[in-house]
Amino acid sequence: MMDPIALFSTAFAFFVVAASPGPATISNATVAMGQGRRTGLVYGLGLSLGLTFWGLIAASGVGALLQGSLRALTILKILGGLYLLWLALQSARSALRPAPNTHVVSAGRNWFLRGLLLNLSNPKAVVAWMAALSVGLDPGSDAGSVAIATAMCAAIGFATYALYAVVFSIGGMMNGYLRFRRATEGAVAALFAAAGFSLIRSACAR
Repeated sequence: MMDPIALFSTAFAFFVVAASPGPATISNATVAMGQGRRTGLVYGLGLSLGLTFWGLIAASGVGALLQGSLRALTILKILGGLYLLWLALQSARSALRPAPNTHVVSAGRNWFLRGLLLNLSNPKAVVAWMAALSVGLDPGSDAGSVAIATAMCAAIGFATYALYAVVFSIGGMMNGYLRFRRATEGAVAALFAAAGFSLIRSACAR
């Protein structure tokens, strides 16, 4: 059974990784501010399942093999980078559009899929998972300890995205977003573009 201190160390390390500003968390906040709490939670659920997928890859040991496979990792990085650039284009187009007359909240499968695809397109998540799991696990850890640590981190990921959705869907946050919508969407577009180009550059540099 996993030592409580090791479990806490893994949980804290993963929370830092999951909560740190990045394409997933910033887009989660933007969706919550622009579309409301319900849509933010749906989007966050997609993000968390995408993150959990990479956690299962890392925990099963395939993550280490993926890191060692130059061709597979390069293809994943290029595809992920292209998807991030597509998201940057969508955000930039949204920033150029005039503000709508009414604030429309749209929740559903599309937002879930967008969140899912965003984290699925980021193979660097394998590295983040392996780093967090390595804090509390060692080569001698049994399958039960690995399963507990992975499940705990997956729950932390969901809770983090849900927290982002709740906090950034508060009335004041949403009003601020509507006031500075174009600047916010423009900043998000720049972030996605930078992340996309960085991912593609790292793939081509190997």
